[in-house]
Amino acid sequence: MTDAITAERAVPEPLLSAGVVYGDASRGGAIASARAFTAEFLATAPAVLGEPIGDERVELAQLVVSELVTNAIRHTVGPCRLLLEVGRDMLEISVFDQEPAAPVPRGHDPRRIGQHGVEIVVAVCESLTVEPAPEGKRVRARLSLLPDQADAAQRWDRGAL
Repeated sequence: MTDAITAERAVPEPLLSAGVVYGDASRGGAIASARAFTAEFLATAPAVLGEPIGDERVELAQLVVSELVTNAIRHTVGPCRLLLEVGRDMLEISVFDQEPAAPVPRGHDPRRIGQHGVEIVVAVCESLTVEPAPEGKRVRARLSLLPDQADAAQRWDRGAL
């Protein structure tokens, strides 16, 4: 695993950004590591935002990171890179991998075990995009840091979506 502050700017003028690369050798613990990296990153945000990010927002960010990193690990080869960028009221989560094909969202099927990651990300985020990258693709999710945006996540938890 390699930690790095990046000069790459996806959120217009992010206040804070950091990235980490998970190589083949670290894939066994990459998901837990990515969740911890996200929590640690968001814990530093009050220094630039002036106020702490709510626990529910941190937990949703960890959920989105888990789903995106899991997709990269299970469905691609080679390393993946996680990039987190904080704007005034938005967290942009990007996962880069070496597979050019976009993840395919499946229709809602409560009988299906697993493979609901993209569905979950779409339900809790303001947007989800897939963009070509020089060596694969970038999957980018935008998550509001405002507490009143938690309604979609709560509906997902109750099975209303």
